[in-house]
Amino acid sequence: MKASVALTLAATTLVLSAPASAQFAKTEDAIKYRQGALFVMGQHFGRIGAMVNGRMPFDAKEAQDSADVVAYMAKLPWVAFGPGTNKGAPTKARPGVWTEQAKFREHAEKLGPETVKLAAAAKTGDLDTLKAAFGATADSCKSCHDSFLAK
Repeated sequence: MKASVALTLAATTLVLSAPASAQFAKTEDAIKYRQGALFVMGQHFGRIGAMVNGRMPFDAKEAQDSADVVAYMAKLPWVAFGPGTNKGAPTKARPGVWTEQAKFREHAEKLGPETVKLAAAAKTGDLDTLKAAFGATADSCKSCHDSFLAK
């Protein structure tokens, strides 16, 4: 089963990376790309959240695998928030993403290091260490969502 998850992740990454290298011929390609990257990241972050909040048993290997995915995926969506990508497909991004680019980029740049810390914490195999890193990463996600994600 883990091999199929790894294969699915690799295929998803390949599919999601193709539009980035093509510089998004259509705005809807950029929107789909970023939504796909954020969806995959959210799914794996949610698995870790379920473990740290006691909704599912802690599995150190699964936490580490998911944290590695989160750290990798956190690098991908930002290129797809370019000019004009606020239209062309349904999106929950608020206009501030494009009108307050510096603030948005600041949030995006804060997430990366937090996800790296999350992955490092997961590698320890210690639930308490993971909880602390998860909280900091969740705070980073929340601060951006509060400013730039429509409810």
